[in-house]
Amino acid sequence: MTDFPEPTMIRTNGIDMAVYEMGPKDGFPVVLCHGFPELAYSWRHQLPALAKAGYRAIAPDQRGYGRTSRPDAVQDYDMPHLTGDLTGLLDALGLKKAVFAGHDWGGIVVWQMPVYHPDRVAGVIGVNTPFLHFPMDPIEALRAMRGDNNYVVYFQKPGLADAALAKDVGKTFRFFMRKNVATAKEFEHAPQQAKNFELVHALEQDETGFRGEPLLTDAEMKVFVDTYKRTGFTGGINWYRNLSRNYELGKSMEQIVRVPGLMIMAEDDVVLPPSMTEGMERFVPDLEKVLIRNCGHWTQQEHPQETSNAMIAWLKRRFVN
Repeated sequence: MTDFPEPTMIRTNGIDMAVYEMGPKDGFPVVLCHGFPELAYSWRHQLPALAKAGYRAIAPDQRGYGRTSRPDAVQDYDMPHLTGDLTGLLDALGLKKAVFAGHDWGGIVVWQMPVYHPDRVAGVIGVNTPFLHFPMDPIEALRAMRGDNNYVVYFQKPGLADAALAKDVGKTFRFFMRKNVATAKEFEHAPQQAKNFELVHALEQDETGFRGEPLLTDAEMKVFVDTYKRTGFTGGINWYRNLSRNYELGKSMEQIVRVPGLMIMAEDDVVLPPSMTEGMERFVPDLEKVLIRNCGHWTQQEHPQETSNAMIAWLKRRFVN
């Protein structure tokens, strides 16, 4: 992890969490939450950019990932645990509030932070992931739309996807971490099977069939591969295994974000397309949107400067540093 800070280990919500920081201790705090299958290292470009702009940039390896604890029980990865980890992080660092930014699964969590813990959140930045409000159980909805082999549905089966992803960790990350895989227009005209995101089947193909280009340098790739060879994938997959539970828990809560929000969208993210943000203002009334063009799913790594600039410009407009 050249030029990436060493972590501080904190105790939060019953687990040990690895937290990576850059920037002045008295800077306005911004907590960066990664997705699957990622790490705090995914924010390696934003940490120094935010620090240079005067912010206290904080990126944890979240529950189940990297150097942070990986509890065994599936229910220990539900939304109360994931949001509770982040309030405990603030407590451990002596912070009252922060802006929370999240990509992919991290985005789902940070949009729920002001729902579960409204007094600890100054604002929210979603990277690719919009505020998600499901009218029905999300697993049942995905199964109806995309079948049993859709990766989110398949992840519900204990042990199967975990083993498939861990079989050849290098190949798994060479499959995941790619850019220029498909434009939104190309995906629109793809056959339905290609739109079902049958991940495990896709991993069975020869690597010469992988579309797009490698996203990471060899050194960057080594960080992810070495880490996941040690930890496996079960911790991160357990987040998916709580989608139905989170849906049930959320029914009794007002699903409104009453703090400022920024939505950074990626034009060619076919998993979390910009169209998913349509109508989001119903749930996030104070919302700004930024579109990054010619960008796929791994936005903060694929277009790091544009991502950082969008975050910093919004932070400067909305919060005094």
